[in-house]
Amino acid sequence: MSLDRCRIIDLPRVTDPRGNLTFIEGERHIPFDIQRVYYLYDVPGGAERGGHAHRALHEFIIAISGSFDVILDDGHGKQRFHLNRSYYGLYVCPMVWRELDNFSSGSVCLVLASECYDEADYYREYQAFQAAIDVK
Repeated sequence: MSLDRCRIIDLPRVTDPRGNLTFIEGERHIPFDIQRVYYLYDVPGGAERGGHAHRALHEFIIAISGSFDVILDDGHGKQRFHLNRSYYGLYVCPMVWRELDNFSSGSVCLVLASECYDEADYYREYQAFQAAIDVK
């Protein structure tokens, strides 16, 4: 099951009285090479993001500031993750539907992706995603 491969990954932390530092190296701290970085911010209260799955793309999602929930669905089960620290993130493998909600005020969601943007990699309709899962 794809959902079993998704997991929280702790990141290195360098603590210092002047402020802490966390870094991420592709294929070392996360299981893919980083090809794209994007972030969500100024998400209005009550709004939801995501609502799609990827055919081949791997993602690593981090709450850089504030908090939010990520709901993962592999077509057979669902799991909710609450992200609220900048020193860990959620690895999401391909063929997993994701939705993000419960954004706190001022939250910033950073996403590291294994590929450059490609619209053909998306399932934007849950029924099409479910049909692809049922075929496998």
